[in-house]
Amino acid sequence: MLPVVLATVLVLVLAAVGVVVVRPGPVADWLGGEPAGEQAAETPEPAPVPVLAAADPNASPPTAAGVRAALDPLVRAGALGDRVNVSVADVATGEALYGRGADDGTVPASVTKLVTGVTVLAARGPGYRIPTRAVAGAAPGEVVLVGGGDPTLAVDRNGFYPGAARLDDLAAQVKAALGGTEPTRVVVDSSLYSGPVHEPGWDDDIPTGGYGAAITALMTDGARSDVKQAKKDHDDGNHAAERVGQPDLAAGRAFARLLGVPADAVKRGRAPEAGADATAGAPGSELGVVQSLPMVRLVDIMISDSDNIVAEALARQVALARDEPASFAGAGKAMDAVAGELGLPADELSLADGSGLSRTNRISPSLLTDLIALAGDGTRPELAAIFGGLPVAAWSGTLADRYAGTAAKAGAGVVRAKTGTLTGVHAIAGVVTTADGRLLSFAVLTDRVPANGLESARSALDRIAARLAACGCR
Repeated sequence: MLPVVLATVLVLVLAAVGVVVVRPGPVADWLGGEPAGEQAAETPEPAPVPVLAAADPNASPPTAAGVRAALDPLVRAGALGDRVNVSVADVATGEALYGRGADDGTVPASVTKLVTGVTVLAARGPGYRIPTRAVAGAAPGEVVLVGGGDPTLAVDRNGFYPGAARLDDLAAQVKAALGGTEPTRVVVDSSLYSGPVHEPGWDDDIPTGGYGAAITALMTDGARSDVKQAKKDHDDGNHAAERVGQPDLAAGRAFARLLGVPADAVKRGRAPEAGADATAGAPGSELGVVQSLPMVRLVDIMISDSDNIVAEALARQVALARDEPASFAGAGKAMDAVAGELGLPADELSLADGSGLSRTNRISPSLLTDLIALAGDGTRPELAAIFGGLPVAAWSGTLADRYAGTAAKAGAGVVRAKTGTLTGVHAIAGVVTTADGRLLSFAVLTDRVPANGLESARSALDRIAARLAACGCR
């Protein structure tokens, strides 16, 4: 019955990513009440329409020998280089069906985001929202903008991420709280994060190449410098965007404009501690707060768009939940600990970041197939949120333009997977429904591909998942 449980949870998760009020089952508890500033709908959304065929819980399972016969020739493809590590498992039983270097740590690239998603859902819960606060500064008229780590925070209704918390809402709260006192200065407090703003294992072009940014506790629109252009490019399938060099100060200046404070009156600093008996407007007292989208939706954004900035922010939420420093190192340590708490083989996991941009990350294929099975077996329904954003072969996300060729066509519509790509590194991990209707988890990681072999490596990976989709493998 486990595939049926997975299908049910997926429907709930997919319904949750819209703006709705009436939500069945656990999703209502995950999302909670609408934050201030959002207009609630008065009627429920219609039931979501299925777009993928459900797995058959009574389907005959593949055999290890059958899977081996199907995959052995494909994993030896020269296009995949000389290190190809693979794991395939049956979701319903957890039985390992195929392994080649399955327990070996391999550079995972963006497949890392599956670990980030599962660990933050376990550590924070699907309904958790990240606050951005404004508090009174030490001097009259001084406003401190305190970053809580929400990477989707918008300046106004024209933000990059639909439904995100907004600085204009926060500014309105501040003005109301100050009464007749005019704001005179904005202090930016992004001290929640520590350590370097770029991970040392990132390629040199990551900070400026459009897919990475300085990771700070306060930013707007994922640090994008031109939101209008970024939205247009995103609609055209290009997720790269120019990023600002100092996201926290850029957010502070935007906030200052909303308050009528000049840009030269913005500086970095720390919020004063509020006394136990602090009156309204006293140093450190709260002037306003806005809340991010719930974690279930942030995870969906991270996976569906392979959003590296959101991934790094969510990794730091794991660190904060486990009382580790909100840094690259603290996040890696915390995610490893949470993976162990979930019963995953944490000794096969070593993370330097949450996005997969770092070449020093290592994840084994078997950890990924175990993680996917855990998220899909119904015992921890909140973890199934990782499936809502998984690209569908030949239909959505990073798989929209794949699985169309004859050799991989069998995977179209029945492979859902997260991909990962760095120069010389190609990976894919997700679920596939076999021709008999059996649900399998799979992970293929390869990190020694010729630098000019992008398209051929992707095609070779697609053929592996498509072969699983086409066979009964008995």
